[in-house]
Amino acid sequence: MAARSKRVALASALPDFAQRIASCADALSLPDKCIAGAYVALPGEADPNALLKRLAAKGHAIAFPRVAAKDEALSFHLWRDGQQFRPGPFGIPEPSADLPLAIPRVLLVPLLAFDAQGYRIGYGGGYYDRTLASLRANGEISAIGIAFAGQEVDSVPHDVNDQRLDMVLTETGLKKFG
Repeated sequence: MAARSKRVALASALPDFAQRIASCADALSLPDKCIAGAYVALPGEADPNALLKRLAAKGHAIAFPRVAAKDEALSFHLWRDGQQFRPGPFGIPEPSADLPLAIPRVLLVPLLAFDAQGYRIGYGGGYYDRTLASLRANGEISAIGIAFAGQEVDSVPHDVNDQRLDMVLTETGLKKFG
C-alpha cells in the first residue's frame, strides 16, 4: 500500500520525530492525572514513546491496548515503566492480561493517513473505531492521531462506523478538528 511506503519514508526522513512531538505535551491540554491510552510503535510508524514519557512525568497514567477478541473494542491495561510487552494475535506488542484494566480519557491513535476532517485510514481491522465508539458511548474521550505531517491526504473514504479524530499531533504541531 502506498500509505505504508510513504510513512516508512517519512519515518526515515524524520529521525527526531519522537522528540518533536514530545515538546507538544502541554499543547494537548489533558485533564490532570488522566489515563492516556497509547500504542507501541511498529517499525516505520509515528512513535509516541517520548511523548508518553513526558505525559507520565506530568502525572498521567499510561495504558496500552490488548486485542480482547476479534470484532470487539480493545481493552486497555495500566502500564508501569519496565513492564514487558508480549506479541498479540497480530504480532503487535501488548501488555500482559493480568495488568489492571483502565478506561482512557485520551486515546493516542496510530494511522496510515488522515484528512482535514479528522478521518483516518487505520490498518483495516476496525479496532480503534470500535474502541472509540465504545468509549464515547460511556463518557468523554479525546482521540488524538499521532502522525507525520506528510501523512495528511485530501480525503479519506469513510462510512457510519468510522470514528473521527479530535486532533492530530505531527512534528509540525497540533491540528484540531471541528
